Amino acid sequence: MVEPSDFVVHLPIRYEDETRISNIGAVMSGRHAQVEGEVLYSEVQLRPRRQLVAAISDGTGRLYLRWLHFYPSQQRLVETGRRIRVRGEVRQGFNGLEIVHPKVSKVDEPLPDALTPVYPTTDGLSQPVLRRRIQLALEQADLSESLPPALCESLALPSFSEAIRTLHAPAAGLSVHDLVERGHPAWRRIKFDELLAQQLSLALARKRRRAQRAQPLAASDAQLLSRLRESLPFALTAAQERVVEEISADLARGYPMHRLLQGDVGSGKTVVAAFAAAQAIASGSQVALMAPTEILAEQHFSKLAGWLDPLGVKVEWLTGSLTQKQRRLALEAIAAGEADLVIGTQALIQDKVQFPRLGLVILDEQHRFGVAQRLELNRKGDENQGGGQPRMPHQLNMSATPIPRTLAMTFFADLDVSMIDELPPGRSPVITKLVSDARREEVLALVHREVQEGRQAYWVCPLVEESEALQLQTAADTHEWLSGAFPDMAVGLMHGRMPPAEKQQVMEAFRNGDVQLLVATTVIEVGVDVPNACLMIIEHAERFGLAQLHQLRGRVGRGTGQSVCVLLYQGPLSMVARERLKAMYETTDGFEIARRDLEQRGPGEFLGMRQSGQELLRYADLQSDSAIVEQARDAAAMLMREHPEHVRKHLQRWMRGREDLLRS
Repeated sequence: MVEPSDFVVHLPIRYEDETRISNIGAVMSGRHAQVEGEVLYSEVQLRPRRQLVAAISDGTGRLYLRWLHFYPSQQRLVETGRRIRVRGEVRQGFNGLEIVHPKVSKVDEPLPDALTPVYPTTDGLSQPVLRRRIQLALEQADLSESLPPALCESLALPSFSEAIRTLHAPAAGLSVHDLVERGHPAWRRIKFDELLAQQLSLALARKRRRAQRAQPLAASDAQLLSRLRESLPFALTAAQERVVEEISADLARGYPMHRLLQGDVGSGKTVVAAFAAAQAIASGSQVALMAPTEILAEQHFSKLAGWLDPLGVKVEWLTGSLTQKQRRLALEAIAAGEADLVIGTQALIQDKVQFPRLGLVILDEQHRFGVAQRLELNRKGDENQGGGQPRMPHQLNMSATPIPRTLAMTFFADLDVSMIDELPPGRSPVITKLVSDARREEVLALVHREVQEGRQAYWVCPLVEESEALQLQTAADTHEWLSGAFPDMAVGLMHGRMPPAEKQQVMEAFRNGDVQLLVATTVIEVGVDVPNACLMIIEHAERFGLAQLHQLRGRVGRGTGQSVCVLLYQGPLSMVARERLKAMYETTDGFEIARRDLEQRGPGEFLGMRQSGQELLRYADLQSDSAIVEQARDAAAMLMREHPEHVRKHLQRWMRGREDLLRS
């Protein structure tokens, strides 16, 4: 149900200045204007289509008026000789400057003393109706202060009532530019309030989570962890060691861990997950690792089973492609508690999957799962506990898309964040080259040279089937073309519509070196790890997002040899595509890539399915308002400590029960 308070915070997107009359000779194309003048003529023209056309003059110039749809009452308003007031957007017409479908009023109507707000609206709800409803709400709603006076004073914020009334009905003398660009102090108060509401809701979520119970996984017998460390063919980096310790401390607590592990592609997140899993298993719990694709799940299974199987850990595999018998045996092993670590896709959350002692949930590329899917896997940990307060599993979220600081401070503020900020030794940065489609022959020569020297290559295409709208090269066509171009080379093909078993077969052949060139769609974006693949060709690179390009580039550079990523583009490039490719060329730093991606496209890409909370940031901008984000974060901590009554009132005004939209 829509409350008056909802209308109060439904704010204008722009304003029309109807407080003054402009000379017709001074109006400009592309601007809104309000003028008065005498109607010089008015007629209904039938060609090229039926329309009402009029012209007015005030002695400084002439302005044409045109209606493509009109009523007899409108014709009477613009009869020749009448003096009228008109307003609307001026544009260049066939005869000169004109307004199409202008608003017409009598000259004796008083001018308003405030700017006229224009609100975001939907079909069927007109601006006049919306304005009347908002004015009524301003009279009915509680506009009293939700912040302590000392806080408003220290941050030089106007009162909520003053800010709201200013934005709904700004005085005639105020700068329209400051209002539209949201630089006015009233807008600063609204942005602060919105960000503060978000920070408070996340702080409460963290507080509620710490009130939940979880099985402490302290691993009193640390032998499994020691044996895992000794068996690895490499030493952990300092960053990995630090993160392992952070996660270990969390798992030992009696409330559920909710930690985000982020690190650039190739930084070694999987081995950190292995230590977390080993600690949980050594404490007598089961672990579930869910990945968004079978290829990524299979990669994790291959690595983790290779490390943990020799140590006596039972690692189980559960995906939709298993045979009926394989699936039945896997479900029986999980339900009996025999499977210590279960790795799979969304198959893990189906009703038939029963974990008797699930203590840790690991979600890889967690933003790719829906809210319901993540919650469903979490519930697997408490459904068999029986009586009393349920015990929730600990949760570790992994992401190879680094999260910019402002985003981490807002949408991810309820999470504890661990960061792997260094690559394992021996890795060389990937060289990125921008190559026009016209130089395709040079790219073919590069591929041939790499394969002749014993290395392998990827060739990535955006689509599987032909799209006339985009006219993009398809994976199937590219595979056929490259097979003809390289008759002495084994060229494989992999895309998302292939049966899972066939995809695994192709990937295994590539991993074993039986396939030298793999043509694929973005199905290989995450999780594919073939150290001998040193060349990545991305077809139509201008069509990919920045984060996706960075993920694809991360598929190479995993061995000790020098790797190259070729961004093959087709001109002419749009400004956005140009900036995207420029960023890829200039840096391999995932955090810098993420910052630029946030700048170009906003928070949606990073939030994934968390973007249900994105609507709660209607007015603040994470890039330009980063200083306000910090103020809101500090204020939220202070209010939680000292002013619980203000917390309740502020959340009621801004969230009205929608806090859970941010949770998952």
